[in-house]
Amino acid sequence: MTPDAGGVDAVIDAVTAVFLVLGALMSLTATVGLLRFPDLMSRMHAATKPQVLGLFLLLAAIGLQMRQWWVWPVLVMAWIFQLLTVPVSAHMVGRAGYRTKHLHPELLSVDELEAVVQRAAAQPGDQVESTVETRVEADTPKDS
Repeated sequence: MTPDAGGVDAVIDAVTAVFLVLGALMSLTATVGLLRFPDLMSRMHAATKPQVLGLFLLLAAIGLQMRQWWVWPVLVMAWIFQLLTVPVSAHMVGRAGYRTKHLHPELLSVDELEAVVQRAAAQPGDQVESTVETRVEADTPKDS
């Protein structure tokens, strides 16, 4: 099959090339952000946001270049998997980094997690003891 220069194949090839370049630039942006940003929270943001969009553009380019319908469900599933796992992993890394003090508090505009962490650190054993006492009281027969 020889594509003609003015046909649909040329347009698909041009769109594929644009998607590949933009996807690679988004991935490069994520890499530069990981290397250049000062703290964990900023690096985490740089790693997740452009990477998902870059992967989408690269997967779309692959789908366009393959020109077969059966490849699209596989590519969509790969992208959905990324959409579901990247925020969860970023949340867990960010929370672990916050608890281990791997951040610059002066760079945070709002610190919503501070009160929760302080409350959990202030009463580590109280919640366990009260739960055990409640269970023992519930299991103990009362004298009537």
